[in-house]
Amino acid sequence: MTMSTRLVPMRRVVVTGVGLVTCLGVGKANVWNRLINGECGIRTIDKEFPSTIPCKIAGLIPEEVTECFNATDQRHLSEGMMYALTAAEEALTDANWKPNTQEQKERTGVAVGMGMNGMKEIYTTADSLFHKGYRAVSPFFMPKILINMAAGHISLKFGFQGPNHSVSTACTTGLHAVGDAFRFIQRGDADVMVAGGAEESPNPLSVAGFSRMRALCTKFNDNPTEASRPFDKDRDGFVMSEGAGILVLEEMSHAIKRGANMYAELLGYGLSGDAFHMTAPREDGQGAYRCMMAAIQDAGVNPAEIGYVNAHATSTPLGDKAESQAIWRIFQNCDHKPLVSSTKGALGHLLGAAGCVEAAITILSCHSSIVPPTINLHQSDTGVDLDYVPHVSRDWNSDIRIALTNSFGFGGTNGTLCLKSIKDDLQY
Repeated sequence: MTMSTRLVPMRRVVVTGVGLVTCLGVGKANVWNRLINGECGIRTIDKEFPSTIPCKIAGLIPEEVTECFNATDQRHLSEGMMYALTAAEEALTDANWKPNTQEQKERTGVAVGMGMNGMKEIYTTADSLFHKGYRAVSPFFMPKILINMAAGHISLKFGFQGPNHSVSTACTTGLHAVGDAFRFIQRGDADVMVAGGAEESPNPLSVAGFSRMRALCTKFNDNPTEASRPFDKDRDGFVMSEGAGILVLEEMSHAIKRGANMYAELLGYGLSGDAFHMTAPREDGQGAYRCMMAAIQDAGVNPAEIGYVNAHATSTPLGDKAESQAIWRIFQNCDHKPLVSSTKGALGHLLGAAGCVEAAITILSCHSSIVPPTINLHQSDTGVDLDYVPHVSRDWNSDIRIALTNSFGFGGTNGTLCLKSIKDDLQY
């Protein structure tokens, strides 16, 4: 029997819309301007948490996004879903994509994931069940805690009937969702994808759980804006944060035909597994290295062409060092090594939303020629000679700007995207 191989040219994919909800504010312009000016959105938790929980800080949304939703919506939606819908609205408006025909709706899909969803709903509902009885359980409880419901609500609100997909891979969720959407478009499953990740607000149960793992920062409870310090020798854990990042991805000729504004082109997507430990990375960064190399190879670029790496770097002692080792291994022989920065010093760690929020930041960096800083970095202990862009943002002077953005998660799951700036004439 003869096997036949069908060679289908991969379609090119661009980013035409960006939506952000973070502790630095709501809206991409607000978040970006504060980020490149070195501001920090981390603050003291002002909700009533048990005093025995050692971590007292988080990256909390400064505006009451949930107040924009009516009482009926709030009964149906978790906070993370509301953040996702808010970011999706901005991204779609930014992309000016409002499909009207049945064909356009069927060719538009959603790929939005969440790391954790409904934890606050779970523990409050359990408490109500045990103390008030069965009828105290809301009929909306189960739909509010399902991971895929952010994608479902976006699809429902805007009438998108293409792929309806959700991924949950811990802190790699948002990046994997974008990468999967990228491949859906490449292979012709959709022309437009709304993609990203969301995370609900830190609550007593999640903060207590991560605290018991000794994963959270506790050394800077009295100085919240200095707590998240990627690559710095005094880092002692990550700072939980909330929010959402949503992108509109589009097949390039489709975007050109309708005159859409294009921020960047998505060139490559890489994945790997550590197969080492459920919560700790390999010290040599082997999983991160293979993931980045996979994205570089998928993009068809040379490491020497990459000018910026947006690092996952969560401000944990092991993770930042392992990722740095992996980056150094790739670029050590390049004459001009890329700039490397982590925006978690400003934003904290958005868990399931982090990958897409940081992909959006990398896209805006490619688009604007500015690399955001790593704040709170005073002395690195990573053992490698990388330029971490400490404290102050940096101009990225290059005609063609190519970047990587990394996300790694518990369970040893890794993801990397490779992105490229758009030239005005598109001839490259």
